[in-house]
Amino acid sequence: MKNIVVIGAGTMGNGIAHTFAQTGFTVNLVDVSAEALEKGMKSITTNLDRIVAKGNLTEEQKNETLNNISTFTQLEDAAKHADLIVEAATENIDLKLKIFRQMDELAPENCILATNTSSISITKIASVTQRPEKVIGMHFMNPVPIMKLVEIIKGYSTSKETFDAVYEMSKTLGKVPVEVNDYPGFVANRILMPMINESIETLYNGVAGVEEIDTVMKLGMAHPMGPLQLADFIGLDVCLAILNVMYDGFKNPKYAPNPLLVNMVTAGKLGIKSGEGFYDYSESKKAEKVSKMFSK
Repeated sequence: MKNIVVIGAGTMGNGIAHTFAQTGFTVNLVDVSAEALEKGMKSITTNLDRIVAKGNLTEEQKNETLNNISTFTQLEDAAKHADLIVEAATENIDLKLKIFRQMDELAPENCILATNTSSISITKIASVTQRPEKVIGMHFMNPVPIMKLVEIIKGYSTSKETFDAVYEMSKTLGKVPVEVNDYPGFVANRILMPMINESIETLYNGVAGVEEIDTVMKLGMAHPMGPLQLADFIGLDVCLAILNVMYDGFKNPKYAPNPLLVNMVTAGKLGIKSGEGFYDYSESKKAEKVSKMFSK
């Protein structure tokens, strides 16, 4: 596999495109929005500049990486010679099913169709295609160029050949692939999201404040960032979407999203992306100031 298509130029999509391109793959980055593509390419350039500044990449390698990426607003044009398509659109089941129908129709017969979904059933996504044996999950972690883990999720019909090809390709990216079966939340979010939800529950019940909860988890459990800060980093809307998928999938009340999380998303307080969540990011992207909603 040499020709890669990435659908979605947001944080995850441009990170995936960056990673493939830096490893020498030819990448077509697709988004319906030309503005999103421009913003995505700026992010890739900025991230490459940081790597160059640290001495881990030469200016020539940076330029080679950028030259490996082409941008498209039409999947039909981008997918003609694809060996692998990685969908990295918003965590919305209806949108993903629509995109996979298009991918299946437009991609070459032997092309593998992958999704970066963090919780949605691979089996369900594969069911809308004519090639379910070639559909697989590649759940990258954010920020993609730095984080080593990739969850490789097998759908009910994913073939061994497809799994092996994607598993080995992930190694060439410098990643550590982990085999995972297709159940809501997979491994990462099945464990992470209940912890985040319980942290919100702890705040909701007045047990402790935002900074106090995060400090306990950072200093007591050696987490690099607290769960409420992490929720802001991920996006509270994404956290809510994943919890809803898990709650719908298991019908277990332990996965039901806390009402505070629901209200914050409804109010547009989504974390870093909106400028406010549990912390206020109006002056800094770092979690240095607690949102006035939760300040004492």
